[in-house]
Amino acid sequence: MTLIEKIPELDDDGLKNLLANARRLSEEGSAKQQAAAAELLPALEEAAAQRQAEKVEAAAAKRAAKRTTKKEAAH
Repeated sequence: MTLIEKIPELDDDGLKNLLANARRLSEEGSAKQQAAAAELLPALEEAAAQRQAEKVEAAAAKRAAKRTTKKEAAH
């Protein structure tokens, strides 16, 4: 299984760590490390952005549910 295939299985901290390492290696690593990082970065950045969007959406839904509950309690 490749690292790209493992991305969905990573927890948030693991994803953040791997993304940070890939970014660092893309600038400071050997030619081989830079090439590997360049291959991984798009998938890692997409996964991180998707997870962040899901968190924002979940938080918005939670706030909306609280507002609805407060309005119902006021009536």
